[in-house]
Amino acid sequence: MFVRKKRNKSGTISVQIIQKINRSNKVIKTIGSSSDGDEVEKMYHQALYEMPRLYGSTLFDSPSNSDISNLCNDSVRVCGPDVVFSKIYRHIGYGSIREPLLQDLVISRITHPGSKLNLTKYLNETGKQDIAVYSIYRFLDKLNRRLKTTIEEITFKYTRSILGGTIGVVFYDMTTIYFESSDPDDFRVTGFSKEGKHQNPQIMLGLLVGKDGYPIGYELFEGNTFEGHTLIPVLKKFATRFNIDKPIVVADSGLISKSNIELLIKNHYSFIIGARIKNESSTMKEKILALTLADGEYTAIDKGDGLILHISYSEKRAKKDHFNRERGLAKLEKRMASGKLSKANINNRGYNKFLNLEGEIKLTLDQNKIDMDKKWDGLKGYITNTDLNSYQVIDNYNNLWKIEKAFRISKTDLQIRPIYHRLRPRIEAHICISFMAYLIYKELERVLQTAECNISMNTAIKEINKMYEIITEDNKSVRLKNNATQQQIYDLISLSF
Repeated sequence: MFVRKKRNKSGTISVQIIQKINRSNKVIKTIGSSSDGDEVEKMYHQALYEMPRLYGSTLFDSPSNSDISNLCNDSVRVCGPDVVFSKIYRHIGYGSIREPLLQDLVISRITHPGSKLNLTKYLNETGKQDIAVYSIYRFLDKLNRRLKTTIEEITFKYTRSILGGTIGVVFYDMTTIYFESSDPDDFRVTGFSKEGKHQNPQIMLGLLVGKDGYPIGYELFEGNTFEGHTLIPVLKKFATRFNIDKPIVVADSGLISKSNIELLIKNHYSFIIGARIKNESSTMKEKILALTLADGEYTAIDKGDGLILHISYSEKRAKKDHFNRERGLAKLEKRMASGKLSKANINNRGYNKFLNLEGEIKLTLDQNKIDMDKKWDGLKGYITNTDLNSYQVIDNYNNLWKIEKAFRISKTDLQIRPIYHRLRPRIEAHICISFMAYLIYKELERVLQTAECNISMNTAIKEINKMYEIITEDNKSVRLKNNATQQQIYDLISLSF
């Protein structure tokens, strides 16, 4: 079976899938016809893609490929991950680390995420030498101790080059990573889980990234560490190590306390942080509520001591605030009707703040508190000690979603959690491997987005995992032709790296 380009009398070219039967060519399928060369090439690649799906193994039945038809299925192996991701791996600089197993661990984290047992599946599919699981574990035991510093230096150097040689703004956030284990220790400790896994031991991961979510470094903390206590140590560590000249620090309000702000100022850091405007002084709250901002408008209020509070208003945010409050109130009323609430529930947590105690046992909703809360709908605040205008402050702060995306990629696409390891060196190695995989993932994503080719990362990885080669009887490798999507990915990677 083969693909034929047939020139028609009209001057167009037809692309057909042909099968040779008893010395005669039979048209199995006509893909289409066109006089446009580019269109013909697209149809040709489409035919190559559809051909094996029509008749599977008969792809090799042609007499010209008789040497291939004698090969067994074990002669076919996946080559895409090596063709694509190894090129990015080496371009970043990770190839200077002479550890072949490290490269396999990192790439398999992208193509075969999950437990380390999936590495053996990756090695088998790509035709590489099998390796015992215990050999992998022994390598993990030494990886973090020997290689983490080098890996971070390579990563930072590459991130700085991607960002134009300077890092003027850094973004910091924390997340929790839980373990499928019921036995905590000094490192894996139960604590407040952002994933609702309060019963599971966990660790805290602090991630520092630059513009567009490019990684700078990370730190691991015990599972019960207060996230607000991690910011300054991480900043100091990487600022000293990589000689980062006091970038603007952007962080969410959950990471910032009054003492953290004082430490940032004391250490001469510029910062942009989310403000808890409802916790401001009475005078400041009066000023905020007196504002009359239209949708998308913003303004600045001088707080004194070099601090500026920027306030923005969004109708979309106002609708969301209204929806969340109404949903919370509906749940409260349902619990009140069921009799499951008591005066022990009177606190300022969540929507319980709207409860009011009448007499000794009767609970009602406090309409005055609800009406007061409505006044804040759509308002958001940002505190900074920079001289940036409101637009610049809000624009920088809004880039925090990219670090949230980094966590999402790590947790879903790379399946960084749950972690099944118990020993700390293996846990640290697991995070280090995921850190490297994230940068490689980011680079493929950047190339696809820059080319505006409408290939999602999920599709790209699936297609890369379906790129095959054949090992002939004389031990030569012959790559099968790519389909249109695979060829587009291959061409982009070849041009970019």
